[in-house]
Amino acid sequence: MFNNTTSKFLLNIARQFSTTTSKCDNFKCKLLIVGGGSGGCATAAKFSKILPKNDLIVLEPSDFHYYQPLFTLVGGGANKIEDARRREEDVLPKNCTWIKDRALEYSPGKNIVLTENGHTINYDYLLVATGIELRYDKIPGLLEALEKPTDVCSIYSPKYASYTFEVLKKLQSGNAIFTFPNTPIKCPGAPQKICYLTDHYLRTHNRRNNVKLTYNTSLPVIFSAKTYADALWIVCKERDINVNLRTNLVRVNSDVNEAIFENLDKPEEKTTVKFNMLHVTPPMATPESLSKNKQLTNSAGFVDVNKDTMQHVNFKNVFAIGDCCSTPNPKTAAAAAAQTKVVFENMNAVMKGDSPRLVYDGYASCPLVTGDKCILAEFDYDFQPLETFPFNQAKEMRSMYHLKRTLLPALYWKLMLNGHWNGPAAFRKLMHLGFGK
Repeated sequence: MFNNTTSKFLLNIARQFSTTTSKCDNFKCKLLIVGGGSGGCATAAKFSKILPKNDLIVLEPSDFHYYQPLFTLVGGGANKIEDARRREEDVLPKNCTWIKDRALEYSPGKNIVLTENGHTINYDYLLVATGIELRYDKIPGLLEALEKPTDVCSIYSPKYASYTFEVLKKLQSGNAIFTFPNTPIKCPGAPQKICYLTDHYLRTHNRRNNVKLTYNTSLPVIFSAKTYADALWIVCKERDINVNLRTNLVRVNSDVNEAIFENLDKPEEKTTVKFNMLHVTPPMATPESLSKNKQLTNSAGFVDVNKDTMQHVNFKNVFAIGDCCSTPNPKTAAAAAAQTKVVFENMNAVMKGDSPRLVYDGYASCPLVTGDKCILAEFDYDFQPLETFPFNQAKEMRSMYHLKRTLLPALYWKLMLNGHWNGPAAFRKLMHLGFGK
């Protein structure tokens, strides 16, 4: 039992950290960050060093924060979901006000955000960092399949990632199918990473000859950056993995283990395939409260920002970061890391009455795990290699696998979320003796 002094102290700490109350409150701040994921948390950490606690509000409904790049290894059995999870209160900066709630309506012309619990937040500056949501419901039969023990799985949700390994372990023979949906998604390399991990697991357990692996992607290419796409085609050929381009999952009939696909070049053409394992990457979209706001978003529902400065094209006091924004880079945690410095410096400049000057070059990274090795893909807006190390990263390397599994998670938790990591640009120059981009 706590004594009265200790109880009062703990209650005071709790009140200082989270301002969410049961009644409808009005809040006012200098900077409102909507979303406490990778980009929102990292940028909040930077601003927490220069803004008072009451001037910095983070609006985030989740109890837990996940390092999502680790979900692939969870599905492959190399990690547990607990390795990817921290409490939200432990990763948000202490010098901010956390409102544990969700945005319901944006009024950028009035500098107001309304929340689901009825709160009104008035801001001077707004950073939208909501990420994108998993829309399993958009594929008929998928949610039903995932909510009960079947041969259907998905690494994309913390709710289902661990079960992927359970499906993999019981796979003895037949068809294993992996999908990529017809929408933008977070971590676009992950749908094939879990395919390669499945191949590696089956070979390790002498079952590979009994299983046919197929990767069905809605895209016209296996990977957007040609340098790495060429390497991945070789991997698929060597591993005997069948790849179907422009092929999109439209229905799951888990009772009879059937998946129905459409040919995106001939939509009337449907194919039904039997499966013994079906890994589904769900369609994804920005939260409806955001996508329906045509003042803030483009026709695809993403926050309409200048791709160089991350500033909104119409509202100069609004910026966006990470998966929810319209920048044409692949949506990865590495991209969010590179964007944090640009967003922080440019927002801070606008707050001081200056113009944004820092430019985001489109840097994104995707460590393409191919088993116990990895191809470390790094590239810019033009999908040209922007590699950190002074060797050919399009080759499979075991050292890059260990970087992916061990070093990058530590870097994320210890540096990025504390506002100290802006991507590897400075390290790249050092590794290339000052001649790197």
